[in-house]
Amino acid sequence: MKPMYLLLAGLLWSGHATAQSSAAENCPELPPGADLAWDVVNGPDFVFCKAIRAADGTQAFSVMLGSDSPFRADRNLREEDAEIDGHDVRWYRADVATRQNVLVRETLVELGRRSQAHIVVRADSEDLLAQNRQLAERLRFRDNAVGGD
Repeated sequence: MKPMYLLLAGLLWSGHATAQSSAAENCPELPPGADLAWDVVNGPDFVFCKAIRAADGTQAFSVMLGSDSPFRADRNLREEDAEIDGHDVRWYRADVATRQNVLVRETLVELGRRSQAHIVVRADSEDLLAQNRQLAERLRFRDNAVGGD
């Protein structure tokens, strides 16, 4: 009986890996050479992609793809200008209510009439923030982005 449970567990795990791999196809292409992998959560009308470092399991940044985003730019919080996959963007400073020493930048990339990418970068130091932001700026969006045209 035990081998049957192990076989079933193996089949379920391989199905999970396939589902994760297939779900990651909706996420942007990660920068070449970056030691990152997507951790993906699919919602009814969005995809939430977390770029996780293979070396230590920490998150470099996240991307939420969908037709609408709760993010609203505040001119008073403007920071760096950048370009992501040919789109001019501006990074905005943000806070995490539960962690006062974390540095946060976020931006919104308009991908089409019905598709946006809300990108959030968090770090505990200016150096790591800059490194994570540079990784996010090397993303390439796929044509099948959620809600895209």
